[in-house]
Amino acid sequence: MRVGVPKETAAKERRVALTPDVAGKLVKSGLTVLVERGAGEAASFGDEAYRAAGATPGATAAEVFAQGDVILKVQPPSAEEVRLCPEGAAVVAVFQPSAEREIVSQLAGRKVTAFSLALLPRITRAQPMDVLSSQATVAGYKAVLLAATATGRFFPMLVTAAGTLPPARVLVLGAGVAGLQAIATARRLGAVVSAFDVRPAVKEQVESLGAKFVGMQIGEQAETAGGYATELSEDTHRRELTFIAQQAKDADIVITTAAIPGKRAPVLITAEAVRGMKPGSVIVDLAVETGGNCELTEAGTDVVRNGVLILGPLNLPSTLPYHASQMYARNVASFLMHVARDGKLVVDLGDEIIRDTCVTYAGEVRKA
Repeated sequence: MRVGVPKETAAKERRVALTPDVAGKLVKSGLTVLVERGAGEAASFGDEAYRAAGATPGATAAEVFAQGDVILKVQPPSAEEVRLCPEGAAVVAVFQPSAEREIVSQLAGRKVTAFSLALLPRITRAQPMDVLSSQATVAGYKAVLLAATATGRFFPMLVTAAGTLPPARVLVLGAGVAGLQAIATARRLGAVVSAFDVRPAVKEQVESLGAKFVGMQIGEQAETAGGYATELSEDTHRRELTFIAQQAKDADIVITTAAIPGKRAPVLITAEAVRGMKPGSVIVDLAVETGGNCELTEAGTDVVRNGVLILGPLNLPSTLPYHASQMYARNVASFLMHVARDGKLVVDLGDEIIRDTCVTYAGEVRKA
C-alpha cells in the first residue's frame, strides 16, 4: 500500500500529517511512503530527513495524489485536491462533515473513501488515534503563553526590593484536555488557578494539578456516556452564566475551552460579564472556531471591550508545528495501521472505529 503525504495548502497551516520518524516506522511495516517536496519544511522537517527514514520525498502534489492509495492530511482536502484523487483512493484528515458538506459531496462523487479523525469514538481502543486530544493539549499550552504575553502582570508572585507582587489569578472554563493543559501550564508559571466545569467528575483532576475547582449545583445530567459535556437546560444555563460572571470578576486571565461535540460552543461569558471584569484583564477564547465561549470574541483577531482584551486565536496547534506534527503523526499512523491489513485498506464497517470515522464510502455520503 502506498501512503501519500501532501503539503498542507490551508492558510497558515504549518503542520504536516506525517513526520520522518513515523514515516520510517510505516516503511519498516512494509508500506511505501511518498512525501510531497517541502511538505514538512514549515514544521522543521526537511526532505532529507524523510529520505533518511526510507520515505520517498520530492514528489509534486499531483504525483502524491495520483500514486497514493491512502492520502494523509491534517486539514480537509480542498476542491482542487479532491479533483487530484483517483477513484478508489482514501483520504484521512480532520474535519466536521456538517461544516464541509461540499467537499464531502465531491469526495463521494469521485468514490473516494474519506475518514475524519474528528469523529473518533471515545473508547479505549481509539486513544492512540485521538488527534483531538493531542492537538487540544497543544492549544491549552499555547493559550496560557498568549495570555502571559498579553497581560500586564507577572504570573508568579515576586518578592522584590520594590515590594511583593501578587501572582496572577487565572480562571479556566472547561476542564477537558485543553483546559487541563492550560491549568497545568498556568500553575507551572506560578499563577493562582481556579477552574469551572459542569461535570463534577473532573474535580479530582483539576485539584491534582494544584488548582481550585469552582463548581455549582447543576441538578441535571451534565455529561454524556462518553465523558463529554452536554447542553444544559435554559434555566440551568442562566444560573451558570451568573455564577461564571461572579468568578470572572476576580480573575486577571480567563481561558475558555468549553465545547459540545457537533454543536456550537456554549456562550459562558456574556457582554455584561465582560463589563464586570477588571480593566487590563485578558480572555483567551479557545472555542472561537465553533462560535466562541465569550459573546464578544471575534475570530482570528484581538479586541478590547471595556478595558478587557479578548483574544480569538485560530488553529493554535499550527503555531507549534514541530511537536503538534509529531503528536498528529503518531495518531494518524495508529489509525492507518488499524485500517490496513496485509498491506491493503480494509473498510470494516462492523468495527466501531472505522464505522464512526468513515464519512464517504463506495460513492455514498455516510456522515453529514
